[in-house]
Amino acid sequence: MKFIIEDFKVAPLKSGEYIKPAFVTFKINGEQRDWEIVKTKDSVAILIYNKDSNSFVCVKQFRPAVYANNDHNGITVELCAGLVDKDLSLEQIASEEVLEETGFKVDASDLKKVTSFYISVGVAGSKQHLYFVEVDESLRANSGGGVVGEEMIEVLEIPLDRAREFMFNEDIAKTPGLLFAFEWFLNNHS
Repeated sequence: MKFIIEDFKVAPLKSGEYIKPAFVTFKINGEQRDWEIVKTKDSVAILIYNKDSNSFVCVKQFRPAVYANNDHNGITVELCAGLVDKDLSLEQIASEEVLEETGFKVDASDLKKVTSFYISVGVAGSKQHLYFVEVDESLRANSGGGVVGEEMIEVLEIPLDRAREFMFNEDIAKTPGLLFAFEWFLNNHS
C-alpha cells in the first residue's frame, strides 16, 4: 500500500472527538504548578502471533502526529489496537479490532491478558490494555485494513526470527507497546 500525503496543514484544535486538550493547575509539596494535558480514552492493543507463518501480525499505517512532529514519513508499524469507546468488555473490543484491522476472526475468550500500562504519560496518561492471541490461516475472515473511509491499514507480518532486528531498526517508526509486547513474547515463548 502506498501512502501519498499532500496538503498537510496543522491548525489549533477547537473541539475534538477523541481528545480534549486541557490546562491543569495543581500544588505539589506546597508549590503551585501548571501543565498542558490531553484527556483521551483508554485503549486495547493485541500482540497477534500467526502459528502458520511463525510471525507477528502487525499493522502499518500513516500517523499524522508522527508526520507533524518528526523528520519522518509518518508511517508507523504498530500492534493491532483500538480505543475503548464502546460499552463492551475489553476482550470484545480487542476481538473486534483484530477482525477489523487484520482480518482474523478470534473469539474474545481466546485473548489472553498480558498486562496494562500507561502511555504518553507526559501529556495524555491513558491506559493501554495489552492482550495476546495466537491465530492460524483458518481464522482469516478477510484481508483486514481497518474501517473504510476512516483508516488506511496495511497488514504486515514480521517473522519471529527477524523480530529482534526489527525492534532495533531505528529507521522504522514503532510504538513502545509493540517493543514491550515483542520482548514479552520472546522472553516467555521462545
